[in-house]
Amino acid sequence: MELTNARPVGVAAKVGAGIITLWSVLHLWVGVEGVRQFFMGDARSQWDMFLGGSAAPHAAFVHATDAITANVHAHEIVNFSVDVGGYGALALVTAWMIAKRGSWVGYLLFLVVVGICDLAFTFSLVTSGIIELNAGTVGGPVLWVIACLVTPFGLPRPFSGA
Repeated sequence: MELTNARPVGVAAKVGAGIITLWSVLHLWVGVEGVRQFFMGDARSQWDMFLGGSAAPHAAFVHATDAITANVHAHEIVNFSVDVGGYGALALVTAWMIAKRGSWVGYLLFLVVVGICDLAFTFSLVTSGIIELNAGTVGGPVLWVIACLVTPFGLPRPFSGA
């Protein structure tokens, strides 16, 4: 499980790295859009990114009416958005580690660390009906699962020296 020496990478790992890259782009976009909404919009437009599901329709959500609470919401949401973008950046690094180095460490980082991000999102926002179901909100977790299942089949056997 070394980081320094490249090892042969199979097709499944390269496909997995490609899927991880797609996951990464989706999450980098959330970070960029969240920052854009912070500077160009207001807390209401930021909230629109993370609402709209069956349990939190846009029309039913009561937005903060006082400036202090709205400001706190805006800062919390931009922090969340940047954290999501950070996971996207980490996933991009893990995709490179897998595709170019055949790295099990890269795979495990994606499986566990990025998995914490995606599973928290899935169970706190998607399955609860808070966020609107669409290609992005459902696609991210689906891409994570597929990448986790496919990638190991193209990685070198651990501890084989190959």
